[in-house]
Amino acid sequence: MTRWLGVALLPRADHTRSAIRLQQRLGVGRPLSPVLSEEGNLPHLTVFQGPFDDALDPVRELARIAASVSLPDELSLASVGVVHQPTGWLFMSVERPALLEKLQKSVLDALAPHLDRAAFDTSKDTSRFTEAERASFAQYGYRYTGDAYAPHITLGRTDEQSALELARTAHELTRVPEEWTFDRLSFYVMGEHGAHALKLAELSLAAA
Repeated sequence: MTRWLGVALLPRADHTRSAIRLQQRLGVGRPLSPVLSEEGNLPHLTVFQGPFDDALDPVRELARIAASVSLPDELSLASVGVVHQPTGWLFMSVERPALLEKLQKSVLDALAPHLDRAAFDTSKDTSRFTEAERASFAQYGYRYTGDAYAPHITLGRTDEQSALELARTAHELTRVPEEWTFDRLSFYVMGEHGAHALKLAELSLAAA
């Protein structure tokens, strides 16, 4: 059976709450979904997500990934800003340092053998993807790997025009944090729009 799973960095508790507040303030009058919360859809920075076979052991693989990369106890990433992504997505975009690229490569090396490639959505409309995103999607079933990796916290999805307007006016509507600090790695079950719906395994960066 195919399982739709992901690996992510989770924000420190106070920054988790900041992301939830940011979504709430931006979504007034124009609801963003799915709704972020500390109990349900956790704010997160996806490293990779996709369809996997039953042989994958999330606890074991997360430990292997953590052991393969030297990570700080906390990873702070500068905000790039609230950005729109076609179609209808609103992202809190962050910088992409070499360490984050190295982490994604380690995740891909570990998990690619477990990908259920037959489950890739070959009917998906990729007309608004960049060339790098199309190549990433064809190889891994995920839009954002390699040159196309775009680290972000998903703030939600709405109609296209509202997403464009919110990205343009975000700094007028609310204070956007200047940086985000992450202190855990998580292996999770994907929910609506790729949300972090259920945690299967977690590792503190300090213990990794």
